[in-house]
Amino acid sequence: MKHMNSEVKEERTSNKNRIDLFLVPIVLIAAFLNLFKIWTDEYANAYYTAAVTSMLQSFHNFFYASFDPGGYVTIDKPPVVFWIQTISAKIFGFHGWSVILPQALAGIGSVLLLYVLVKRTFGVWAGRFAALAMALTPIVPAVSRTNNIDSMLVFTLLVATWMLFRAVRTAKFGWVLAAFAMIGVAFNMKMLQAYMVLPAFYVFYVVATKITWKKKIAFLTTATALMLAVSVSWAVVVDSTSADKRPYMGSSQTNSVLELAFGYNGINRLTGNTSVTGSGHKQPAQTEQQTASSETKQTSNSSADSSQSSNQRKSSSSQKMQAPGGGNQNGMFNTGNPGPFRLFQKGLSDQISWLLPFVIFSIVGLFAGVKFKGPYTTKQKESLFWLAWLLPVAVFFSIAGFFHQYYLIMLAPPIAAFAGAGAVALWSMYKQHNGWKSWLLPGGILTTAALQVYIMSPYVSSIGVAPIAGVGALGVILALVLAVRKQRKNSLTNYLGAAAMVVLLAMPAYWAMTPIIYGGNSMLPSAGPDSSSGMGGPPSTATNSKQSGFNGMQPPGSSSGNSSSNGGQMPGGSSNNGQMQPPSGSSNSGQMQMPGGSSNNSQMPNSFSNKSSSSKRKSGGMNAEVNQKLLNYLTKNNTGEKYLFATTDSTSAAPYIIKTGKPVMAMGGFSGSDPILTVSKLKAMIKKGEVKYFYLSGMGKGGQSDVITWIKDNSKEIPSSKWQSTSSSAQQGPSGNGTLYEITLK
Repeated sequence: MKHMNSEVKEERTSNKNRIDLFLVPIVLIAAFLNLFKIWTDEYANAYYTAAVTSMLQSFHNFFYASFDPGGYVTIDKPPVVFWIQTISAKIFGFHGWSVILPQALAGIGSVLLLYVLVKRTFGVWAGRFAALAMALTPIVPAVSRTNNIDSMLVFTLLVATWMLFRAVRTAKFGWVLAAFAMIGVAFNMKMLQAYMVLPAFYVFYVVATKITWKKKIAFLTTATALMLAVSVSWAVVVDSTSADKRPYMGSSQTNSVLELAFGYNGINRLTGNTSVTGSGHKQPAQTEQQTASSETKQTSNSSADSSQSSNQRKSSSSQKMQAPGGGNQNGMFNTGNPGPFRLFQKGLSDQISWLLPFVIFSIVGLFAGVKFKGPYTTKQKESLFWLAWLLPVAVFFSIAGFFHQYYLIMLAPPIAAFAGAGAVALWSMYKQHNGWKSWLLPGGILTTAALQVYIMSPYVSSIGVAPIAGVGALGVILALVLAVRKQRKNSLTNYLGAAAMVVLLAMPAYWAMTPIIYGGNSMLPSAGPDSSSGMGGPPSTATNSKQSGFNGMQPPGSSSGNSSSNGGQMPGGSSNNGQMQPPSGSSNSGQMQMPGGSSNNSQMPNSFSNKSSSSKRKSGGMNAEVNQKLLNYLTKNNTGEKYLFATTDSTSAAPYIIKTGKPVMAMGGFSGSDPILTVSKLKAMIKKGEVKYFYLSGMGKGGQSDVITWIKDNSKEIPSSKWQSTSSSAQQGPSGNGTLYEITLK
């Protein structure tokens, strides 16, 4: 802290061509939080891991990001991140950690990029604090430890930011084009979410560049045109390809990438209307929460019955909601209720908002005395950039109808940048006794400590009273002592300032470690003492960690009693060190290559370990287990059909795709609501011998109810004794027990 008021020393340090020794431990912390124990996550997000399984098998599947090896339907996102994951799996072998690795490295890269971006203008200490704040923002490592897209998206946008800053410093138009083109690449990662930073890019370039207005408009227009061209390049290729020569575009209603981008993954995220029936009429959404919770494993004892009743009440309540994401009065996915203070509500505040009061005080200090017409210093211009990133994104999450907690990683860069730049600026004002501005530092410390106490209070049963009381007491004491000692200049004051920053970062650091301590959820990642639940709320919001976190999903046909006794293990098979085997292709003969190189006509390869959950974690967030008896039955009775079996949605299909590398048809896409099939199309597929077995669990009927009705009316039911793990119970679903059907048409 004592160096922070010396701009000269900071500039000299920053200009030396040597490694910043203070940065090394920060990077090591980020590496630990992002990488440690990712090898224990066998499935990662099974929906996306299944796609990587499929993409490894052919360029056709790779280009379109096909969910299944048969090329029936794509995942609901563009392909760029999954191209990277597939390349990683190709290089390192197909493991859970190899599909997570790119995102973990991106999380570390974001910490380094923020250091570089902040240090150059605000000084080396500002860069250090910003990098540390980024590394310790809980949602950052929580997301980076999964194969979800958002960590890679943020890294790409920070690369674009570095290019934009360079464009302004060098006055070279090429860097402007590169920056906006990179946003186009980010669009092909998560569509319109990448455009959230555009206000910051436009405002900063207009304010920071010293060229004529005519050139500014011309350059920005050209750069925007390039960005749009890059953004829609893949979409245009896909949408212009005949529908019968490519997979159906998952989660769209018209088999169109552009409709997916601007509808389901675009405007509907704001409005919360995320489901449309196949006939085009809006209906209450078949949410991801409903899809997953309906597949929740139920145990046979009395406590499990109580949990089941609780889940049923939650399910009943969720049916009243129009859309997932918490943009509703019920706060689904624990994202609170819309309003100006939404980011301070439980479930969101503990993911991203730990330093928000300090950031607000920092913004006041950084913009103090700024006149609207300028002139602006470089610090003020870059502060304006981070503010133009922070405010629109914060407003979106305050009013949006459909988002998950891990989307909040979009707020991490500007919050961390202001935390770093603000720490230096407020310290300088404090040391210089700069009038009312000298009170901003103790004021920021006091209010931030108060918010952190509020954030932790719902978790008192999990973390105890001591850390809550400790942060509150130390925050108050340090703020008051700093206020009293304003007129004194000695080393003690410097240590007090440093101690205050440690106190403010202590609990975010603990929260950032919770996915390692308690386990994480790869489908709905969040941080906190209940991070394994994937709900990110206080313990009271989750009846049972397995149930709330969707980790306890039953494989089709397995019983609750069996799965309970197995402790979440996958039925059947011996240990293979938790290693996923590369898909061997879409052979329909039922003969798969065994891990040791030998083949077996009746057994699928043991792609995953059968070790206890203490050593390997199946947190696919979906139905991340396989019923070996069902798999054996389907394999034995396959007579050359392309698809091992068909099911309503991706929940049941994903783990079988991952384990076998064979096509499994998710008839209605991710949630079962995509209008992909018609009865006539299905008849044609059956007559061609492409599919004959159907597992129906009552899920995903939206948009395909006619197909499901036809299947039931024209098939024979397979006795449960032939394929269920036990004969005592069956797969649970919202409309009854799962059933296996066989259809053969001549």
